[in-house]
Amino acid sequence: MKKIAVVLSGCGNKDGAEITEAVSLLVSLSQNGAEYRCFAPDMEFKPLNFLTNEPLPEKRNVLVEAARIARSEIQDLKTLKVQDYDALAFVGGYGAAKNLCNWAEQGARCKVLPEVETAIRGFYDASKPIAGICIAPVLLAKILGSEKVTITIGNDPETIAEVLKTGAQHELCPVDDYVTDRETKVVTTPAYMYGKARPHEVFKGIAGLAKELVEMA
Repeated sequence: MKKIAVVLSGCGNKDGAEITEAVSLLVSLSQNGAEYRCFAPDMEFKPLNFLTNEPLPEKRNVLVEAARIARSEIQDLKTLKVQDYDALAFVGGYGAAKNLCNWAEQGARCKVLPEVETAIRGFYDASKPIAGICIAPVLLAKILGSEKVTITIGNDPETIAEVLKTGAQHELCPVDDYVTDRETKVVTTPAYMYGKARPHEVFKGIAGLAKELVEMA
Protein backbone atom coordinates (compact mmCIF):
# COMPACT_ATOMS: atom_id res chain seq x y z
CA MET A 1 0.00 0.00 0.00
CA LYS A 2 1.39 3.39 -1.01
CA LYS A 3 1.99 5.88 1.82
CA ILE A 4 1.44 9.56 1.09
CA ALA A 5 2.57 12.49 3.26
CA VAL A 6 0.01 15.33 3.13
CA VAL A 7 1.03 18.82 4.25
CA LEU A 8 -1.60 21.20 5.67
CA SER A 9 -1.16 24.88 6.55
CA GLY A 10 -3.91 25.36 9.12
CA CYS A 11 -7.70 25.09 8.83
CA GLY A 12 -9.70 27.32 6.52
CA ASN A 13 -9.15 28.82 3.09
CA LYS A 14 -8.39 32.40 4.20
CA ASP A 15 -5.58 31.71 6.67
CA GLY A 16 -4.84 27.99 6.43
CA ALA A 17 -5.60 24.87 4.38
CA GLU A 18 -8.69 24.93 2.17
CA ILE A 19 -11.02 22.38 3.73
CA THR A 20 -12.83 21.20 0.59
CA GLU A 21 -9.46 20.65 -1.10
CA ALA A 22 -8.05 18.81 1.91
CA VAL A 23 -11.06 16.51 2.25
CA SER A 24 -11.16 15.89 -1.51
CA LEU A 25 -7.51 14.84 -1.44
CA LEU A 26 -7.83 12.55 1.58
CA VAL A 27 -10.96 10.88 0.21
CA SER A 28 -9.36 10.41 -3.21
CA LEU A 29 -6.16 8.97 -1.79
CA SER A 30 -8.22 6.49 0.21
CA GLN A 31 -10.28 5.59 -2.87
CA ASN A 32 -7.03 4.78 -4.68
CA GLY A 33 -5.90 2.39 -1.96
CA ALA A 34 -3.28 4.65 -0.41
CA GLU A 35 -2.53 5.36 3.23
CA TYR A 36 -1.82 8.93 4.24
CA ARG A 37 -0.40 10.84 7.16
CA CYS A 38 -0.95 14.56 7.66
CA PHE A 39 1.78 17.00 8.65
CA ALA A 40 1.88 20.71 9.43
CA PRO A 41 4.48 23.12 10.80
CA ASP A 42 4.40 23.79 14.53
CA MET A 43 4.26 27.60 14.37
CA GLU A 44 2.08 30.55 15.32
CA PHE A 45 0.09 32.63 12.84
CA LYS A 46 -2.39 35.51 12.89
CA PRO A 47 -5.91 34.18 12.14
CA LEU A 48 -8.79 35.98 10.44
CA ASN A 49 -12.44 36.38 11.32
CA PHE A 50 -13.98 34.54 8.36
CA LEU A 51 -17.17 36.61 8.55
CA THR A 52 -15.54 40.06 8.48
CA ASN A 53 -12.11 39.25 6.99
CA GLU A 54 -10.62 41.27 9.84
CA PRO A 55 -7.59 39.99 11.81
CA LEU A 56 -8.41 38.38 15.14
CA PRO A 57 -6.50 39.65 18.17
CA GLU A 58 -5.08 36.30 19.25
CA LYS A 59 -2.44 34.08 17.71
CA ARG A 60 -3.08 30.45 16.83
CA ASN A 61 -0.92 27.45 15.99
CA VAL A 62 -0.82 26.01 12.46
CA LEU A 63 -0.34 22.42 13.66
CA VAL A 64 -3.15 22.66 16.21
CA GLU A 65 -5.55 24.15 13.65
CA ALA A 66 -4.64 21.59 10.97
CA ALA A 67 -5.36 18.81 13.46
CA ARG A 68 -9.06 19.69 13.08
CA ILE A 69 -8.99 18.48 9.47
CA ALA A 70 -6.78 15.48 10.20
CA ARG A 71 -9.02 14.18 13.00
CA SER A 72 -6.07 14.76 15.35
CA GLU A 73 -3.89 12.29 13.42
CA ILE A 74 -1.13 14.73 12.50
CA GLN A 75 2.56 15.33 13.14
CA ASP A 76 4.98 18.23 13.15
CA LEU A 77 6.36 18.66 9.63
CA LYS A 78 9.88 18.62 11.04
CA THR A 79 9.43 14.92 11.84
CA LEU A 80 8.66 13.93 8.22
CA LYS A 81 11.15 11.36 6.89
CA VAL A 82 11.32 10.91 3.14
CA GLN A 83 12.20 7.23 3.44
CA ASP A 84 8.90 6.51 5.22
CA TYR A 85 6.66 7.74 2.38
CA ASP A 86 6.16 7.15 -1.33
CA ALA A 87 4.90 10.62 -2.27
CA LEU A 88 4.27 14.11 -0.92
CA ALA A 89 1.22 16.38 -1.39
CA PHE A 90 0.51 20.01 -0.48
CA VAL A 91 -3.07 21.22 0.03
CA GLY A 92 -3.95 24.75 -1.07
CA GLY A 93 -5.61 27.59 0.77
CA TYR A 94 -4.11 30.97 1.64
CA GLY A 95 -2.07 29.35 4.41
CA ALA A 96 0.15 27.74 1.77
CA ALA A 97 1.14 31.22 0.58
CA LYS A 98 1.17 32.85 4.02
CA ASN A 99 2.21 30.21 6.56
CA LEU A 100 4.35 27.77 4.54
CA CYS A 101 6.08 30.67 2.80
CA ASN A 102 5.54 34.40 2.30
CA TRP A 103 4.55 34.27 -1.36
CA ALA A 104 1.43 36.28 -0.49
CA GLU A 105 3.65 39.29 0.24
CA GLN A 106 6.79 38.64 -1.81
CA GLY A 107 5.74 36.54 -4.79
CA ALA A 108 8.71 34.96 -6.57
CA ARG A 109 11.09 36.58 -4.06
CA CYS A 110 9.47 34.69 -1.20
CA LYS A 111 11.21 32.63 1.44
CA VAL A 112 9.94 29.11 2.14
CA LEU A 113 9.85 27.55 5.61
CA PRO A 114 12.99 25.41 6.05
CA GLU A 115 10.99 22.27 6.85
CA VAL A 116 8.88 22.77 3.71
CA GLU A 117 11.96 23.22 1.54
CA THR A 118 13.59 20.18 3.16
CA ALA A 119 10.53 18.05 2.37
CA ILE A 120 10.29 19.18 -1.25
CA ARG A 121 14.01 18.79 -1.90
CA GLY A 122 14.08 15.43 -0.13
CA PHE A 123 11.25 13.89 -2.15
CA TYR A 124 12.56 15.38 -5.40
CA ASP A 125 16.10 14.10 -4.79
CA ALA A 126 14.66 10.66 -3.98
CA SER A 127 12.73 10.73 -7.27
CA LYS A 128 9.44 10.46 -5.40
CA PRO A 129 6.37 12.30 -6.80
CA ILE A 130 5.05 15.54 -5.35
CA ALA A 131 1.59 17.06 -5.75
CA GLY A 132 0.40 20.63 -5.28
CA ILE A 133 -3.18 21.93 -5.16
CA CYS A 134 -4.52 25.45 -5.76
CA ILE A 135 -1.86 28.04 -4.75
CA ALA A 136 0.44 25.40 -3.19
CA PRO A 137 2.23 24.71 -6.52
CA VAL A 138 4.05 28.04 -6.04
CA LEU A 139 6.06 26.24 -3.34
CA LEU A 140 7.22 23.76 -5.97
CA ALA A 141 7.96 26.56 -8.42
CA LYS A 142 10.09 28.37 -5.85
CA ILE A 143 12.10 25.31 -4.78
CA LEU A 144 12.25 23.44 -8.10
CA GLY A 145 12.26 26.37 -10.52
CA SER A 146 15.90 25.71 -11.33
CA GLU A 147 14.83 22.22 -12.42
CA LYS A 148 12.39 23.80 -14.93
CA VAL A 149 9.43 22.15 -13.21
CA THR A 150 6.08 22.61 -14.96
CA ILE A 151 3.10 23.46 -12.75
CA THR A 152 -0.36 24.97 -13.05
CA ILE A 153 -2.17 27.49 -10.90
CA GLY A 154 -5.03 27.83 -13.38
CA ASN A 155 -5.18 31.00 -15.47
CA ASP A 156 -4.49 33.96 -13.14
CA PRO A 157 -2.11 36.25 -15.09
CA GLU A 158 -0.43 37.90 -12.09
CA THR A 159 0.34 34.62 -10.34
CA ILE A 160 1.55 33.07 -13.59
CA ALA A 161 3.91 36.00 -14.12
CA GLU A 162 5.41 35.46 -10.65
CA VAL A 163 5.70 31.70 -11.22
CA LEU A 164 7.69 32.28 -14.40
CA LYS A 165 10.15 34.49 -12.49
CA THR A 166 11.19 31.43 -10.46
CA GLY A 167 12.37 29.61 -13.59
CA ALA A 168 9.42 27.22 -13.47
CA GLN A 169 7.16 26.64 -16.46
CA HIS A 170 3.40 27.13 -16.36
CA GLU A 171 0.59 25.33 -18.16
CA LEU A 172 -2.99 26.60 -18.30
CA CYS A 173 -5.43 24.12 -16.84
CA PRO A 174 -9.19 24.07 -16.12
CA VAL A 175 -10.42 23.52 -12.59
CA ASP A 176 -11.49 19.90 -13.17
CA ASP A 177 -8.18 18.73 -14.65
CA TYR A 178 -4.53 18.46 -13.61
CA VAL A 179 -1.05 18.81 -15.08
CA THR A 180 1.69 16.19 -14.82
CA ASP A 181 5.39 16.95 -15.27
CA ARG A 182 6.85 13.50 -15.74
CA GLU A 183 10.45 14.72 -15.75
CA THR A 184 10.24 16.12 -12.23
CA LYS A 185 7.38 13.85 -11.07
CA VAL A 186 5.23 16.81 -10.08
CA VAL A 187 1.41 16.84 -10.38
CA THR A 188 -0.65 19.99 -9.88
CA THR A 189 -4.28 21.10 -10.15
CA PRO A 190 -5.77 24.62 -9.83
CA ALA A 191 -8.83 23.89 -7.64
CA TYR A 192 -10.02 27.12 -5.99
CA MET A 193 -7.57 29.28 -7.90
CA TYR A 194 -10.79 29.49 -9.86
CA GLY A 195 -12.70 31.39 -7.20
CA LYS A 196 -16.14 30.59 -8.59
CA ALA A 197 -15.44 26.88 -9.05
CA ARG A 198 -18.12 24.47 -7.88
CA PRO A 199 -17.18 21.84 -5.30
CA HIS A 200 -17.67 18.88 -7.64
CA GLU A 201 -15.32 20.50 -10.19
CA VAL A 202 -12.66 20.96 -7.54
CA PHE A 203 -13.13 17.37 -6.42
CA LYS A 204 -12.79 16.05 -9.98
CA GLY A 205 -9.47 17.81 -10.52
CA ILE A 206 -8.11 16.67 -7.17
CA ALA A 207 -9.37 13.12 -7.70
CA GLY A 208 -7.46 12.97 -11.00
CA LEU A 209 -4.35 14.34 -9.29
CA ALA A 210 -4.60 11.81 -6.45
CA LYS A 211 -4.96 8.89 -8.84
CA GLU A 212 -1.95 10.08 -10.84
CA LEU A 213 0.11 10.62 -7.69
CA VAL A 214 -0.59 7.13 -6.33
CA GLU A 215 0.18 5.53 -9.70
CA MET A 216 3.49 7.40 -9.93
CA ALA A 217 4.50 6.57 -6.35
